[in-house]
Amino acid sequence: MSSADVAVVGGGPAGVAAAITLARAGRDVVLVDKATFPRDKCCGDGLTTGALRRFEALGLDPSSVPSWQVVEDVFVRSPSGREVRFPLPREAGTYAAVARRIDLDAAFLDVARANGVEVHEGHALLGATHRTDRVVLDVDGLGTVEARYAIGADGMWSPLRKALLDPTPDGDTYLGEWHAFRQYFTNVGPQAASELWVWFEPDLLPGYAWSFPLPGGRANVGFGIQREAGAPTKSMKAQWPEVLARPHIAAVLGPDAVPESPHKAWPIPARVDDVQLTAAGGRVLFVGDAARATDPMTGEGIGQALETGVLAADAILAAGSARAGDAAARYEAEIRRTLAVDHKLAALLSRALRHRKGARTAVRIAGTSDWTRRNFGRWLFEDYPRAMLATPARWRPGMLSGPGAYRSSASASTPAVRS
Repeated sequence: MSSADVAVVGGGPAGVAAAITLARAGRDVVLVDKATFPRDKCCGDGLTTGALRRFEALGLDPSSVPSWQVVEDVFVRSPSGREVRFPLPREAGTYAAVARRIDLDAAFLDVARANGVEVHEGHALLGATHRTDRVVLDVDGLGTVEARYAIGADGMWSPLRKALLDPTPDGDTYLGEWHAFRQYFTNVGPQAASELWVWFEPDLLPGYAWSFPLPGGRANVGFGIQREAGAPTKSMKAQWPEVLARPHIAAVLGPDAVPESPHKAWPIPARVDDVQLTAAGGRVLFVGDAARATDPMTGEGIGQALETGVLAADAILAAGSARAGDAAARYEAEIRRTLAVDHKLAALLSRALRHRKGARTAVRIAGTSDWTRRNFGRWLFEDYPRAMLATPARWRPGMLSGPGAYRSSASASTPAVRS
């Protein structure tokens, strides 16, 4: 048997963010994950400004991530074929980047180790119970782990949630609000190698197709569609060759682009405003995909994962070991005040993008002037909260014109070499 102040289940961005925050505050933290790192994680691999700032604050060095590539220009194509370039600020830090999750998550987990977190890879959670003053985890290969608190960062089908909530909301039937599909390509053309592309295809709305650049003439290419309640999901595997063959997408990828790995699909949970965030009287807090915290408009989840992890850790630190109810109340209140409001706004905007006219109008207005193009790019990449205007408590001086992340890091602030 081992013990800790806090046990974290899951070694992705949400769990690691929570673990680092707690360890820096002097808490003993044990983190377990069923996987052995580095491990692949289905994802678009894009990093927003908000995510980058949190990674920097938590100590991640871009030079430790081999596939890290800075993005300076975002290109968006509307359903009518209108293409608009949205430039991100130069010489003020990094506002967008792309990094393979197989590299990113392993490097971030190393940051947790460096901060004193006891990390156990390759050890799955088998079960969990709670007592008045602690949570008891049954971990494969480790036995029993007891902690004052546990943080569930173990994905949308969280084993920790299943072990403690009977019945679990949605059980095993939950398939997320979005479904995404991606494949890595190599030998891509110069546009795909250096530019980030988003295509609002009429048949995918409110979803979209994308090409995100990676070093060495590579790109993460994929598309996402919104899951409709009661409607069968289209075969994304069957759609994929036809999407790639569309002339405007093929032109960006280039004639020599070839797949370098099999395609993969994954569900995306986006219901943070309608899910139970805590359990066991407040001694268990759920974060990241376990809190279903993904942005319902873009499918972005890394920034939200980091935010929920830090908020959960802060709630535990503020409450102390004896006031679990206070930790739960604080965490739930912070989510309602921040992410839940952003979620509602993004969901409304997603409805507008469901129709060709809405998506076409949005791209046209965003591309009206240099000012709208600059600021739309920053808003799209979460330079500030989605619903900032509706949440005055989050207003800070310079929020609309703040610098990016890693201003002092040459590896992050210098544009990647163009292929």
